[in-house]
Amino acid sequence: MTARTADTGMTRHHAAAPDAERLPPARFAFHPQTWKEIVHLLLNLPVALFGFVYAVAVLWLGTGLSITVIGLPLLALGLMGARQLGKLERKRARALLRVRVDEPSPLRIRGRGGFFRRLWMALKDPVGWRTVLYDFIRLPWGILTFTVTLVSLFVLWPVLPFIARGLTNADRGMVRGLLSPSDELERRIAELESDRGVVVDTAAADLRRIERDLHDGAQARLVNLAMGLGLAKEKLLEDPDYAAAMVEEAHGEVKLALQELRDLARGIHPAVLTDRGLDAALSSVASRCTVPVKVTADLDARPVAAIEGIAYFTVSELLQNISKHSGARTASVDVWRSADRLLIQVWDDGRGGASLDGGTGMRGLAERLDAVDGLFIVDSPAGGPTTVTAELPWRDRAPADRQQSRG
Repeated sequence: MTARTADTGMTRHHAAAPDAERLPPARFAFHPQTWKEIVHLLLNLPVALFGFVYAVAVLWLGTGLSITVIGLPLLALGLMGARQLGKLERKRARALLRVRVDEPSPLRIRGRGGFFRRLWMALKDPVGWRTVLYDFIRLPWGILTFTVTLVSLFVLWPVLPFIARGLTNADRGMVRGLLSPSDELERRIAELESDRGVVVDTAAADLRRIERDLHDGAQARLVNLAMGLGLAKEKLLEDPDYAAAMVEEAHGEVKLALQELRDLARGIHPAVLTDRGLDAALSSVASRCTVPVKVTADLDARPVAAIEGIAYFTVSELLQNISKHSGARTASVDVWRSADRLLIQVWDDGRGGASLDGGTGMRGLAERLDAVDGLFIVDSPAGGPTTVTAELPWRDRAPADRQQSRG
């Protein structure tokens, strides 16, 4: 897959060559580009005036009312609005100045945390703050460029193309400096901060699941086992036959407790995955699916354990969904490597209708994959079939890990 859905998308940014080098030279005879630059300079004043008023209003209302419950939400809304003003300015620069700047990544708030998490992510949005700064400092520049351009139209007409080129070069520099996407390091830091919340939420949910399974399953059986063995000990001398029957019953409880502990351990990290890799582990989990599943794995090596584990549990949960919700007759799992990506495709011929907004854990899977720079795409029209495609970054195992897995 080469495209990312809107929920988990990531815009790629490419360095642009200096636009001034591609502009036609300023001439005494007016070129169409010169007229565009003049129009841009004359628009600077009304645009800068509006932006300045907006920036002051955002800062004044947001900070002035920050002692109340509405101050910070107003500031967050103002920063989100500033993003839209920046978008309009980039469009104006592209149309009139030939400035080729990419759009910043959308403000993505992933994971759980409710209103306060969304508020915090909006308040620390660097794109919004840089746009507010841009609007704040543009008013004196807008007054200057409007005045100089207007005067030059009537007084300095012969040299106006050169004046316009010099002034708009400064505009180009401001757009690139304040309205272009932040560098990749800043982008990745913001995304990793958001991803950390997803990982923490997922780990906490897994711990709660393990605690619940232990409490309701093996722990309860072991308590009953201890009580049964205690009663058998008391009855051992006075009624050996009854004691023997109780020991036999306790033996059955021990077997059930051991099976539950094995199932729980498999849910944490199955031994077959550690020892034999994805092919064998996926074949094992497919054999427990209520629908016949064909597994095809084309892997010439093993990725790092973390990626391998995420791939396994992704397929495991998708097969559980197929068993419980799809009404399918057949299903298939295909796993292969393409360059530096691990690709997974799970297909079934069921009733379809699966989506990221459904109640079958799809959104949780998408968030887990997104936390490691993965993709998760669901194609499930009503009536079926359903195809779920997942991508994970491929990272080779260290030599020590490869040796350990062989051992």
